[in-house]
Amino acid sequence: MPKTGENIYKRKDGRWEGRYIKERVNGKAKYGTVYAKNYREVKAKLEEAKRTQTQRPAVMAGKVEDISNCWLYEMSLTLKESSRNKYKDILYRYILPKFGAEELSEISNQSVLDFANDLLSGGGVNNQGLAPSTVSGILSVLNGIRIYALRRDCTVRFSLECVSLKREQADIRIFSLEEEEMLVSYLLRNMNFSALGILLCLFTGIRVGELCAMKWDDISLSERRMYVSKTMQRLRTVNTDGTRTEVKIQEPKSICSVRTIPLPGILMEILEEFHHPGAFLLTGESDRYVEPRTMQNRFKKILLACGIPDANFHTTRHTFATRCIELGFDIKSLSEILGHAGVTITMNRYVHPSIALKTENMERFSNLFAVK
Repeated sequence: MPKTGENIYKRKDGRWEGRYIKERVNGKAKYGTVYAKNYREVKAKLEEAKRTQTQRPAVMAGKVEDISNCWLYEMSLTLKESSRNKYKDILYRYILPKFGAEELSEISNQSVLDFANDLLSGGGVNNQGLAPSTVSGILSVLNGIRIYALRRDCTVRFSLECVSLKREQADIRIFSLEEEEMLVSYLLRNMNFSALGILLCLFTGIRVGELCAMKWDDISLSERRMYVSKTMQRLRTVNTDGTRTEVKIQEPKSICSVRTIPLPGILMEILEEFHHPGAFLLTGESDRYVEPRTMQNRFKKILLACGIPDANFHTTRHTFATRCIELGFDIKSLSEILGHAGVTITMNRYVHPSIALKTENMERFSNLFAVK
């Protein structure tokens, strides 16, 4: 069916057909159709149908504060606690102070665009401006509220398509071979539970939260396997004792993060030496753990002692993935070891070939053509 104009088609039976959005049910468009013998007539009918459609009374969504709380309650039924806390924090820190008292149906594209620009230029505790990735997360929550209203057949004027955020890919820190050798050598000379944990991350790519939540019962020495099924986070909360955060050990947000990782032989002798059944891996005790923030601080002190430039703990994961690619790992296997949903995430997010590997690949041209 060839298309002419805006949603106007010539049918195989010779008639012309025009389509327009008649209503939305649960956020999905339901189309109305008009027919005529020629293009001019169907266009006139289509314009009249659209004009009639816009004359329908608007269904107001209500105050942003009210509808966002309803949205958050509905979302909370299926979300992990960490995600609930994150969305709630975004709502009360950014969205409600700006739009809370406003009618959602009256918020315009320009208001949303101004909101995004203000966050980029002067958002944050010190008005330093927020990163595009942070602003994108805030707008994602606002869009969730928008979709919630549309699914209830409420009128919404704004669309997040009005905002375009330039998100530059940040450089990812990876240890060079020399740095990694220095770090491994230091860890082996100063072996304790924390050093063992860092070494484990360098050779398996697990996250710091997964490391902190891990117990010795999650490691099978006989099978030389490690079972990753939990993660540790410090979450924002309000307790009766007045504390605002709390350490939680729970299942990962993604089912792909629950995985089994074969252990390399280089680790087995050390694991056997430190093995404490029933205890946390980083303490050797069943009632005491090390939280991610503390492990991050210990890691930075070790880097300082080694004379290695500063890096965060996640660098061990980046480095592991890169080394695996350099060693010729199968991408699918690596993706599952890292706990990714697919190989595309592995390639785009964590695998960054070193200049040495790029040079080696380019030198293959020298072997392809012999210049005499």
